[in-house]
Amino acid sequence: MKYYLYNPKANNGIRPELSGVDLIDASKLDYQDFFAGLKDDDEVVLIGGDGTINYLINRVDTSKIPNKIYLYGAGTGNDFLNDINESAGKEILLNPYLENLPTATVNGKEYKYINNMSFGIDGYCCEEADRIKASKPNKKINYTTIAIKGLLYAFKPRHAWIEVDGKEYEYDNVWLAPAMKGRYCGGGMMLAPGQDRSSDCLTVIVYKSPSKLKSLKNFPLIFEGKHVKLTEMVKVIPGKKIHVRFSEPCAVQIDGETVLNVTDYWAEQK
Repeated sequence: MKYYLYNPKANNGIRPELSGVDLIDASKLDYQDFFAGLKDDDEVVLIGGDGTINYLINRVDTSKIPNKIYLYGAGTGNDFLNDINESAGKEILLNPYLENLPTATVNGKEYKYINNMSFGIDGYCCEEADRIKASKPNKKINYTTIAIKGLLYAFKPRHAWIEVDGKEYEYDNVWLAPAMKGRYCGGGMMLAPGQDRSSDCLTVIVYKSPSKLKSLKNFPLIFEGKHVKLTEMVKVIPGKKIHVRFSEPCAVQIDGETVLNVTDYWAEQK
């Protein structure tokens, strides 16, 4: 039997219409009990995007699930699908991508992630999007507009101390410092164009500049991955064990899920 789990928070809350399919509200499930009750030949389809995958991997040990799990892309960003060169609207087998996932430790809590653990203006964008959703649930979120507002005046860059595999780095005026498992974040930004999710390393991307206008002018390059050519502004650091600390707290986002008031994070790919 095939079960279709629908994330009511995906796609700005718009319920997908699939012909002949009974949808199960995933937010009302205990994932541990649900998967424990399946037969080995049952299959599960997750309907949603990056946050839907993140919800799954942080509630059940997917490495111990014998069932086939598919993703039917219906999210707003779909960075995971972009990274594996697939499109929304069809079932993609997830199981090969759910093995040996990296972990992020934030405010004493550990999370698994499928795409990225991002610190800086990306976290601010998710924080602002959450605020908009809370006050105007039906409003479509434009993350690019939020990012521009942050670059111009709403977000203040931080001083950052970064350690990757025991090597220490220090940068001023840091706007962004994520640990990337895939290439994409933020709904289509190719932040780490050289990252291979099948490798045993993550990639830290440091986007830094004391100039708001310069940061804003070059920001569109991120959508095509061309920002990494700006070697004075952008540092690319691959590694397995990462610690990033900021001079002042800000929000982080983990596969689009927001955590507030964070000063530092750890990320590790074993």
